[in-house]
Amino acid sequence: MYKILLKNIEKKYEYVELIKVFLTPDQFEAFTEREFEGSGSDESSDTLIAVNVEGSDDRNEIKRQLFCRLSQLTGQIPPWGILTGVRPVKLTGELYRKLGSREKVQQCLKTEYLVSDEKIQLLLETYEYQQMVLGPPPENGVGLYIGIPFCPTRCLYCSFPSNQKGSDEIAKYLEALFTEIRYCGLRMRETGLWPESVYIGGGTPTTLSPDQLDRLLTEVETHIDLTCTKEFTVEAGRPDTITEEKLKVLKQHGIARISINPQSMKKRTLELIGRSHEPEDILNAFQKSASAGISMINADVIAGLPEETPEDYKDTLETILRLSPENITVHTLAVKRASRLMDQDPDYHYRQGRIVSEMLEKGSRMLKEAGYRPYYLYRQKHMAGSFENVGYCKGDTPCIYNIRIMEEQQTVIALGAGGISKVYFPDENRLERVPNVTNYEVYIDRITEMLERKEENLFKEVKSC
Repeated sequence: MYKILLKNIEKKYEYVELIKVFLTPDQFEAFTEREFEGSGSDESSDTLIAVNVEGSDDRNEIKRQLFCRLSQLTGQIPPWGILTGVRPVKLTGELYRKLGSREKVQQCLKTEYLVSDEKIQLLLETYEYQQMVLGPPPENGVGLYIGIPFCPTRCLYCSFPSNQKGSDEIAKYLEALFTEIRYCGLRMRETGLWPESVYIGGGTPTTLSPDQLDRLLTEVETHIDLTCTKEFTVEAGRPDTITEEKLKVLKQHGIARISINPQSMKKRTLELIGRSHEPEDILNAFQKSASAGISMINADVIAGLPEETPEDYKDTLETILRLSPENITVHTLAVKRASRLMDQDPDYHYRQGRIVSEMLEKGSRMLKEAGYRPYYLYRQKHMAGSFENVGYCKGDTPCIYNIRIMEEQQTVIALGAGGISKVYFPDENRLERVPNVTNYEVYIDRITEMLERKEENLFKEVKSC
């Protein structure tokens, strides 16, 4: 057990997050000086690591000290350096605007944040591509998210609102959701807001029956002004929920972009993670989508799934590449707090670093050789090897919603249980969160309150800007 004394520091959270990149929670204790004095510990202990002895008030300098000490101790050199946040591409954009040149941004990421050359190149390539194909958000344009918190089963790694319920319960939820759609559509018109992108996510929206899906899309078209909308995405992530009838509904409503998320093409892996479909179902879902005329598909895969080898991951990616989706999102497995995997094995991600590194390196090479390029990137806590998730696209087909949600320079209006709206104040470069409750039954009971929250904290704020 290492004792890490953070001198001249009052709040330790962000430093503890960096320590967790190197050490499992049962390998260390971190103290502020006040906490250390009350612990009865001895500063002469061989296991004590003291940081910021000279009392710097530069947080990055303190993190660099911590990084170097822990790197010496463990022999690890994490490629993301001292960065522990979700949005390193957003930081890259801020550095571009501040420093003015690619070379200065590159040098800053290397010396100030200790990011590896490989990850610096990934950040620069991703940010520059985003600017080339998309640019800044349009005035009064928002991202509109609509949540369907239902799935056929709950995956081992999932922490999202994901309920396994029958059609009657889903119907009750939809009635409350339609109330929010109608209200927000009206208030968006009145305040001059319009959706640049619409994203129906979950859960799994295609858990809905064809009739329910048709009614949902009709409500959106009727009450939301989609005249200037550039992109409309519906997640159809679970292939066992995709039918020809549902795809026909999507096509009739002009939906051009969907997600089909294999995660893995290995049968044993699908069983381990709680998926109720076969690898063949994934192939069939792609075939049905092509036959239905869906023009743009994203496919998610996950590096670091239980019992998988780099060769298994390579086989999955080769199969997906043969299907030739327009987007492929490569996720690194994260052991999320509310997942079953966290309950079963909270330290799983610490053991997967070497394997995942090999998977991601091989996968990146395969994707680039197949004509894909990175278009968005984000990180999460408790990721295997502390790596990243990367969305790849070919033929200039990036998902607008994904880029905007990560750059945080656009208001997001999120409808449904678990939706978190974010109001963007450009003059202050600031976001204010306006959350809906997560439990779908509570959402139904408190739908009036959800509307009031948006009125007070979103629509009235827009009107006063």
